[in-house]
Amino acid sequence: MFERNHARYASYGTVAALPGEMIDAVWRIIDHDLQGFFPLSNLLTFELQNKDGKATYEYVQADESDGTLRIGFDTEFAFTTTLPEKVLAYDDGDSQIILLPSETIDE
Repeated sequence: MFERNHARYASYGTVAALPGEMIDAVWRIIDHDLQGFFPLSNLLTFELQNKDGKATYEYVQADESDGTLRIGFDTEFAFTTTLPEKVLAYDDGDSQIILLPSETIDE
């Protein structure tokens, strides 16, 4: 899952809600901080949080047997209340997309 050589996209809602640099940061976190360190499912969850006025991506991995894993990745991006509370990354095996929870079928 989440191999770098697959096509990567961002949904319309994500592009409208996040600057391009913040979208790129999600891919960097996946490639450099998660891939190879944690078993990744095809759907990843990142919560955006305010840490001293800067945006922090908190990767959340729920596991019924082990509890919930939360890892924060600090950024230099200014936090604003207009940022989405959560973004998702989905890999269907051929391509990958960053999207908002409201853009999923379950929402």
